[in-house]
Amino acid sequence: MAGNTEYDLVIIGSGPGGYVAAVRAAQLGLKTACVEKNDRLGGVCLNVGCIPSKALLDSSEYYHLAREHFADHGIETGGVSMDLSKMMARKDNVVRELTENVQQLLKGNGVDIITGTGRIAEPGRVDVANGRKKTTLRTRNILLATGSQSVEVPGLAFDGKRIVSSTEALRFDTVPKHLGIVGGGYIGLEMGSVWRRLGAKVTVIEMLPKIASGLDGQVGRTLDRILRKQGFEFLMNTRVTHAKATAKQVKVTVASEGKSDDLVFDRLLVSVGRKPLTQGLGLDALGIRTDAGTGAIQVDETYQTNVKGIFAIGDLTPGPMLAHKASAEGLAAAECMAGRAGEVNYDAIPAIIYTWPEVASVGLTEEAVKAGNIPYCVGSFPFSGAGRARCMGEKDGFVKLISHGKTDRILGVHIIGPRAADMIAECVLAMEFGASSEDIARTIHGHPTFSEALQEAAMSVRKCSIYAS
Repeated sequence: MAGNTEYDLVIIGSGPGGYVAAVRAAQLGLKTACVEKNDRLGGVCLNVGCIPSKALLDSSEYYHLAREHFADHGIETGGVSMDLSKMMARKDNVVRELTENVQQLLKGNGVDIITGTGRIAEPGRVDVANGRKKTTLRTRNILLATGSQSVEVPGLAFDGKRIVSSTEALRFDTVPKHLGIVGGGYIGLEMGSVWRRLGAKVTVIEMLPKIASGLDGQVGRTLDRILRKQGFEFLMNTRVTHAKATAKQVKVTVASEGKSDDLVFDRLLVSVGRKPLTQGLGLDALGIRTDAGTGAIQVDETYQTNVKGIFAIGDLTPGPMLAHKASAEGLAAAECMAGRAGEVNYDAIPAIIYTWPEVASVGLTEEAVKAGNIPYCVGSFPFSGAGRARCMGEKDGFVKLISHGKTDRILGVHIIGPRAADMIAECVLAMEFGASSEDIARTIHGHPTFSEALQEAAMSVRKCSIYAS
């Protein structure tokens, strides 16, 4: 059927960008097909990224709480044991249920699902290969949403067993005695948290002087301190010069300040970033422009490439590689194709690290505000002063709110603490509506809640802005 159908839109990739775009396009009356090379829909995020990692983060956190903190609440558990295979089975079940939901969502909206590897043969034509079966799809528009893949470091090629990417780190069959992690970014810290809680010694090797370098400096320093307290070892300003995997371990040579040292790990997770997954799409033959350094596809304000009728979103395009950024772009791109005004506010995209405590931020950091010579006021409030946080025994962290020194408009919010991932949504909404710190300060927050810390931070900003010149 697919080979004889003329489409308004063919999407290559069914991740958070692709499937969201497909549903929105169908809702707007576009005849839509979604091409996916894997057996399951959902892309990297649902299958080997966001969802399975959060499932393991939650499971490992429960285990950690049972071992270390239940007694503080008067809960005596006796000996606590862990069944890793059952934990992994639960994670796999969560992934299966969500990917099946995506399939039902697409089918329910009349989207044709085409299994196979898609390639743009020419504008208006997508060839799909599935084994020996070849299918040609004719379409007015093509949307590329194939996501990204882990970056390999020269000399640290993935072998899938000892030197691994985040994909393999989500399915270890045993807890490593000593896990090495190359890269102190979001993914490395999250996977390190999973295996540290389950009993592994974790050493993070980072070339830069600080972990999660994009964070507000005060938040980053606090996260560093808390993770060290949890047992993380950080080797900063350090790079890996050589690594050799054997049957049971990885021998690594690291260099720092002119000195070298040899380390031995059970497993080595290389997590230094991701790059656009564009191989096999036919971009070069079509003359589609990409960034020489990053490989990102260049698009205009409607997400169209330099070739008419071919669009790209998500990890393929410049900007942070975040699932919710891809979804927002998918919605906007579909609306633009349907003749509507779709857009994304890139100044209000939240970023989250799912360690514990969680880290969440939106907008400008204090360092960025200073660099831009913007007059500003800062208000902060520690979770140790919030009643709900004390009830939970989660006193680490704080809320930091930055507003314009003259207009009081919110420029950025940075949270490290319990439920930061959920609290940041209020801040994103506030920035979307151009709210001031006073707006949040005067908004009644429930008591006792974690979000009261945000209100208190906003009240603290007001003390500055009242006297700001």
